[in-house]
Amino acid sequence: MSTEERSLNFIEQIIEEDLGNGFPDDKLRFRFPPEPNGYLHVGHASSICLNFGLGLRYNAPVNLRFDDTNPAKEEQEYVDAIKKDVEWLGFKWDKELYASDYFQELYDWAVAFIKQGKAYIDSQSSEDMAKQKGTPSQPGTDSPYRNRSIDENLALFEGMKNGDFDEGTHVLRAKIDMSSSNMLMRDPLMYRILKKHHHRTGDKWNIYPMYDWAHGESDYLEGVSHSLCTLEFMMHRELYDWFLDQIYDNNKTRPKQREFARRNLSHTVVSKRKLLQLVQDNYVTGWDDPRMSTISGMRRRGYPPQSIVNFANTIGIAKRTNLIDVSVLEFCVREELNKTAPRVMAVLDPVKLVITNYPEGQEEWLEAENNPEDVAAGFREVPFSRELYIEREDFMENANNKYFRLTLGKEVRLKNAYIIKGESVVKDEAGNILEIHATYDTDSKSGSGSEASLRKIKGTIHWVSVPHAVKAEVRIYDRLFTHENPDGDKDVDFKEYINPNALEVITGYLEPSLKSAEPGERYQFQRLGYFCVDTDTNAEQLVFNKTVGLRDTWAKVENKE
Repeated sequence: MSTEERSLNFIEQIIEEDLGNGFPDDKLRFRFPPEPNGYLHVGHASSICLNFGLGLRYNAPVNLRFDDTNPAKEEQEYVDAIKKDVEWLGFKWDKELYASDYFQELYDWAVAFIKQGKAYIDSQSSEDMAKQKGTPSQPGTDSPYRNRSIDENLALFEGMKNGDFDEGTHVLRAKIDMSSSNMLMRDPLMYRILKKHHHRTGDKWNIYPMYDWAHGESDYLEGVSHSLCTLEFMMHRELYDWFLDQIYDNNKTRPKQREFARRNLSHTVVSKRKLLQLVQDNYVTGWDDPRMSTISGMRRRGYPPQSIVNFANTIGIAKRTNLIDVSVLEFCVREELNKTAPRVMAVLDPVKLVITNYPEGQEEWLEAENNPEDVAAGFREVPFSRELYIEREDFMENANNKYFRLTLGKEVRLKNAYIIKGESVVKDEAGNILEIHATYDTDSKSGSGSEASLRKIKGTIHWVSVPHAVKAEVRIYDRLFTHENPDGDKDVDFKEYINPNALEVITGYLEPSLKSAEPGERYQFQRLGYFCVDTDTNAEQLVFNKTVGLRDTWAKVENKE
């Protein structure tokens, strides 16, 4: 086996085997099939990257097909959000399609099933049907309506379509095998009555196809060659194939369903139902809350799209479900932002520093590098003055020899500026430090080439000029759940693990170059982490979200625990 063959994942191996057995490569077609009943999350991102990645690898078209068969839960808002997410990740679909495009074909096939004795109308209650289906270890029993005449079934199905019956009174079931070891094969539902307005078809239909019926047939109608699903659909494959067997034309491409493992992410949930709970119960501000595992939430938090694609490619696909540590995703985010994010200075826990020998009223503009990882990023100028803000933790009144930031009697370098020496402090009555007084070495300006500027100083700290500082709201985000697998224990409500400290809102002071920062722009606040301008930003208020720290601080915390 060649190196190239060994690098293939198991889905690619299946495709290569099909091609080797004579399947025409120009007949390859894939699809990403979201249900428009919520926003996409990081798990969907893996599926998007898999399907569209296969399209790129094999130069094959990939459809974006919405499985919109349940108007009770589906909305145009979700369709628009899904399209935006896929485009943002950098992928282009061949055709935008909907299961609702095929409602008439699906209905016509269902009528044919009835005429062939392969489907019937069941009028039992859902509770009676559940009992009649049996258990995994006991076969089911036939519905009392299983042997209705074809004419009666056709008349009832027509009435269902026309809206003559209330919801729940009748369903259409496929007539397969009530003793099958696969309970999904025990006369599964094909249609139910739903008198709901559909976001595309309006009020035209009073019945809607079940997912299992619509999915494979939609794949078939589109000529999809490989229908890729997560592992929970493995038991559905037999039904997928049975439905296809009834309609398959040898002259057309027959879809092949294959399953891969869902990749769960630690310290979050990747269930649309549970994410919807968080939104509806106001634990978060919406689907795009930066604490959410949704693609829109990650975008708003400041994750670059390429970092999510890199994450999906890093974890790959597998045949067994596993829990991926969120630190892997955060590593991919840092790696991408390190290459692309401009460096700026911001102080988030300020204390005033007064340089007593710097002339009052004087200011100068110092050159600062925008990104050492990108030579083309160039330089900018930042203002320097007598009064500065520095981080409170960058000063210690009484420090030991291992403390290399500012302290009394010792020197530290101000980033892009001068070497200063701590001289004294001003405190309030409670002993809190209000000001730090220092002196500066006038010949030590960074980059000046002077002897003083070349002196080796162990510590360098960032700062912002007080008269030039731009005030901003800064939202510090932490992981939404304290438990690595919040929905792993079925006896505990996952919301019990919500981190009460997942959001802290503070006021920060930024260098003036950020005054005109636009929503979506990403920066590295030097020594603090990566931050993104939030969509709440307006002319009166700058708002920044913390995207990720410069290093994984959670690993240290968890190791201590």
